[in-house]
Amino acid sequence: MSALTKSAHISPEDYLLGENDRPDGIKYEYVNGQIYAMMGASRGHNLVSGEFFAALHAHLKDSRCQIFQSNMKVGIQTIGDTRYYYPDVQVTCEEETEGHFNTSPCLIVEVLSGSTARKDRTEKLTGYRLLPTLQEYVLCSQDTPIVEVYRRRAEWQVERYLSGQNFLLESVGLEVAVDGLYRFLR
Repeated sequence: MSALTKSAHISPEDYLLGENDRPDGIKYEYVNGQIYAMMGASRGHNLVSGEFFAALHAHLKDSRCQIFQSNMKVGIQTIGDTRYYYPDVQVTCEEETEGHFNTSPCLIVEVLSGSTARKDRTEKLTGYRLLPTLQEYVLCSQDTPIVEVYRRRAEWQVERYLSGQNFLLESVGLEVAVDGLYRFLR
């Protein structure tokens, strides 16, 4: 999703109060006092994130893990750093107590667009790495069968997978075919 900046400085508490029951349906991400409006996603973006969600849902349906799409935030709170992002797909296998955001995902998936790719590879990767439970961060192109996997156990070095290849999501024990995520391109 693309993001537009809204410049007013806001506290995390005020952000959450306004964001959780927003009547206009616009979603904002929060980074250390700044909020960013999220733009609508393309057809390819929705199809890739939908395929990812469906594969995870089928695989984890009888487990204690929960899978969320882009309407559930991830909260990152450390000393001097507070962020709330809306990942495209996330999995948490921990007991979460907040009603509007997770703090302990093991897997996060973002689908890249031209306007978000740099932010997803830099700012969000840096922020998500602060989550001690996160094991994998996955980036997917929205229009080309390319998947990037960043793993904690590999010190967050990128692994790239292309059409014709499979990759293992170690955090949830699921093997994924790149071509399965991009079947709409056939």
